[in-house]
Amino acid sequence: MANLPGVADAVAEARTAVDRLLGHRVLRRRSAEVSTESALRGARASAALEGASVGLDELRTGEHPSDPVVQGALRVSAELGPLTETWRQAPRQVLARLHVLAAADVVENTDLGRPRMDGRPVRDVLGLGEPPPASEVAARLDVLSGLLTQPTNAPALVVAAIVHGEILTLRPFGWGDGVVARAAQRLTLVARGLDPKSLTAPEVGHAELADDYAQAIRAYASGTSEGVVEWIAHCAAATSAAARDSQAICEAYQRG
Repeated sequence: MANLPGVADAVAEARTAVDRLLGHRVLRRRSAEVSTESALRGARASAALEGASVGLDELRTGEHPSDPVVQGALRVSAELGPLTETWRQAPRQVLARLHVLAAADVVENTDLGRPRMDGRPVRDVLGLGEPPPASEVAARLDVLSGLLTQPTNAPALVVAAIVHGEILTLRPFGWGDGVVARAAQRLTLVARGLDPKSLTAPEVGHAELADDYAQAIRAYASGTSEGVVEWIAHCAAATSAAARDSQAICEAYQRG
């Protein structure tokens, strides 16, 4: 996939944007603050992509509505850091934990963290249509887990895009899959060294490019090489947008 036409250029552009951010001098002293702000913005953006709108000021003060999507996105965002090492070794375990965090207010306890069985309702925010059967979900999750635990020369951004695309397409849990997929992309970018301090929020980029997001994942789900390229290019553009957003955070801190 990394060698498909157009992928290398899209990845290089995103890498340049992230490297530019990582060189900002504010990060010498305040990287933890930038990471915290990025996490908050990421949670807000991920919730928005699920149809739950909330303001940043509301999130900062804690006076936001008790929307289960917002609450789940916040819980997921808060726990990403401690999950990074486990993600490298046991991604299926982390996906289960992410679903528990995302869906705790909505899904029955017996279904939390468990891949869905056939017949369970599946939320379709992005208009992907009928989800794959449970047997296909299980098989593709096994392949995805192998991808993440085996050595590869593929760029981090390509791996992260495939992780995100597979989870969105499979909708393995039926509820909260979008929040889980976006968190998994971010974990992959951190774990594979593109953004080791989690300073960017790809979710912000996806929300900024929301119309393209829906179109690109539908293209990916088609299974064509053109669809895969469109999706990876979208993920690269979203990462670049996220890096610019975090750059703006740094500049705001620099101005005081």
